[in-house]
Amino acid sequence: MSQKVTRQELEANNGKGGKPAWIAYKGKVYDVTESSFWIDGEHMGMHNAGTDLTENLEMAPHRDENFNRLKLVGELI
Repeated sequence: MSQKVTRQELEANNGKGGKPAWIAYKGKVYDVTESSFWIDGEHMGMHNAGTDLTENLEMAPHRDENFNRLKLVGELI
């Protein structure tokens, strides 16, 4: 069962200072801490953890299926 995640909690988990790296996409929050594509809360020098990336990823080469590989933290409220 997933938890409810506030925007403040999302922003706090930005991958800096030993904190987990969380991102939101289409209302769900994912933990990308262990992903080799996310280093110190940053993805390819373009995106930062602790943010909602829904709008930013509209033009990205990613597909929704890629998010199935990530650990689901919960629902963004």
